[in-house]
This record gives sequence, structure tokens and C-alpha cells, in this order.
Amino acid sequence: MDSSKIQSVKQQFGIIGNDSGLLRAIDTAIQVAYTDLTVLITGESGVGKEYFPQIIHQNSVRKHAKYFAVNCGAIPEGTIDSELFGHVKGAFTDAVSERKGYFSEADGGTIFLDEVGELPLATQARLLRVLENGEFLRVGSSKVEKTNVRIVCATNVNLPEAISDGRFREDLYYRLNTVPINVPPLRKRGEDVILLFKKFALDFSAKYSVPKIQLSDSAKNAILEYSWPGNIRQLKNVAEQISLLEMQREVTGETMKKYLPQQTQMTLPARLATSSTKGKTFESEREILYSVLFDMRRDITELKAQVEELTLGRSHKEEMPLYTTAHEISVPSAQIQPTTIHISPVKENRDSVQRGIIESEEYVEETLSLDDMERMAILRALERHRGKRREAAKELNISERTLYRKIKEYGLD
Repeated sequence: MDSSKIQSVKQQFGIIGNDSGLLRAIDTAIQVAYTDLTVLITGESGVGKEYFPQIIHQNSVRKHAKYFAVNCGAIPEGTIDSELFGHVKGAFTDAVSERKGYFSEADGGTIFLDEVGELPLATQARLLRVLENGEFLRVGSSKVEKTNVRIVCATNVNLPEAISDGRFREDLYYRLNTVPINVPPLRKRGEDVILLFKKFALDFSAKYSVPKIQLSDSAKNAILEYSWPGNIRQLKNVAEQISLLEMQREVTGETMKKYLPQQTQMTLPARLATSSTKGKTFESEREILYSVLFDMRRDITELKAQVEELTLGRSHKEEMPLYTTAHEISVPSAQIQPTTIHISPVKENRDSVQRGIIESEEYVEETLSLDDMERMAILRALERHRGKRREAAKELNISERTLYRKIKEYGLD
């Protein structure tokens, strides 16, 4: 590891930190820059993955050629092939003229494909062909074109899991993952979080012409103990808020905690913060929905036992004709329509109550499908944000492309 070269790159790109994982990622980017190998950069959202393709490009023989950064998750599925590979006139309704795509424009240079895990399967097949032999077809054309580009990709998606779910091609994954670079999350970078906060505080002091804020020991401890789910992007936002809003320039731990959102279980759609989910991590929204369903089924089982116990206790009072009254029992849920169990007014004997419970349980299981819960979570998020899909996607922790697909799938237009 060439420490002088790493330090030079850090200064060039404004990278702050001395964590061993960060330095190893920078060193790998420098070493691989002189080759044409495909690089896959992984890491959580907000860790700064976008710096590494620039490091690779600027230290390669292609540095004087074009560099394009393409956010695959921000381009609608229907137009992404045209954006990447171009199209010919008349290829589709709005194709009034020919258009070159990024792979044509970047010939001889570098393309950075951010959020590559969001690419549709058909586009993945086209990308695989480019990686294998540098060939591609414009949309609406049968003429094979060639390109010579360096491809660097990044994603915060768990690609092996996406492969098992049928959302990502396994052969493409191995072609992209020739050289993997993992950027560590902020919570694993130790004292780097303090250095970054001080740098951001200094920048905002100059930007807004206010005195620089100082961190007390308790404030430093609060920063170090927080897990920073939004990583560097979140840290920068907190530093900006404190710089603008706090009159007292020395920040205490108590003040710092006011700007650190409480970390709850409600970070993904339809997730229940129950005793069975505490301490668990979920890799996909489908897994969360399964957990919700199992939790609700357990609640139904417990409810059935309680009603049966109540029935047995009353059966000793044969001289009094007892009847149940119609009522509703709501099963608690998170961000979904409360499920109601209807117990019909029947004569209170063990057989009839047992039959009512079984019918109620069947009603719940038939009604609460995973698709229903997912649809309801999306609908609620859209209602809260008045139809703003970008904000709804952030709340649901999914990309805008995925949200767009789900809206079409469930007919929520």
C-alpha cells in the first residue's frame, strides 16, 4: 500500500478519514486504474461510492477521454435502453430523430453505472454483451455497433440475494465483480466520524458566515455511539442543521441527540416493531412482509386460546343463558389496514365458539396476502406525501424505479 499515493488521492478528491477499510478501498481503486478490468463498488447508501469511479478514471490511461456517471435507478424502465445504447429514428413514438447513447458517446472513456442492481433484466442482457465483446444494438436497429469503454458499477443492493430472487443475472454479476471494492459504512470507521463532522462544520461556518461550532466530549460520544444509517450524507445534514439553528456554539451531548433521529424498527414498509422482530435485520421487503404475516398469525392463535379459556370459564354457569355480543377485535399492525375479526352473535357453547374462531382465522389468512400488505404500504406512503413518488420511495426504502413498477403492478396510478 503506497501511503503517499493514497494521501495524494485523498487530497485531490477531498476524502477525509484514516480507517483501514477506507484506505484499502482507495488503494484497490488506484491499483486497478491502470487496467481495463470491470470494477464493482458496493456499500450502503451515502458512504461516498461515487468518488471511486472518478479515482479510477483519473488514474487511468483514459483520463483525457470522456467520463459519464449514469444513475440507473433514476431512469424510467421504458427509456433506459435508449439512454444507454441510443435509438434510431422511428424506433418508438417519440423517436423523431436518431440518438447516440452513453456507450457511443463514451467510446474510449469510462462509464460509471450507479445503482446497477436496478437495471431491468432485458437491459442486463444488453450490458452483458457489451462486457463480453464490446458490441451493442441501438433500439430499433439491427446494425451491430462497437464501443471501447471502461465500465465501473456501484450498488447498495445485495446482488447475490437479487440473483436468488430472479431480479439479477448471475452471469452478469460475475462479469461485473471482476474487482470488488467495498466502501465501509460510517459506523465502522471509528474516529473518522469526528473528523468528518469538524470538516463539515468548518465548511458551513464559511458558507453561512457564522462562528464555527465546537464539540464537547459528550457530543463526540453521542456521535460515536450513533449508527448513522444515512452515513456521510446524514452526518453532513446534521452538521448543517446545528451550524444554522444552534445559538450556542459549543454543542453538548444533549443538544447533539436532538438532531439524531431515534432509531426505530419502522425503517422499511410494513415492518412491525414487535418482540419477535427486535434485534433482527431484514434483507428484503418480502422477508419483512413474511415476518408481519407470521406475527399476526401468532396473535390470532393467542386470541383463540383466550376466547376458548373464557368460554370454558363460563360453561360452569349453565343456569344463565349466555349470548355473545357482536363486537370487533382489531389486530395491531404497522402501516397497513387494521384487520378485523368478526365473531357472530351465537349461543355460547364450546362448539359454536370454536367454529366462529376457525372461520375468523380463515378470513384473516385469506384477506391479508403479502401483495395486499405491500400494496397498502405503498398506498399509505403515497397518500402521506401527496403523490410525490420520490419522497414515498425514500420512506419505503426502495428506488423510484421499483416504486414506479409497483404502482403499475397494483394499478395505483
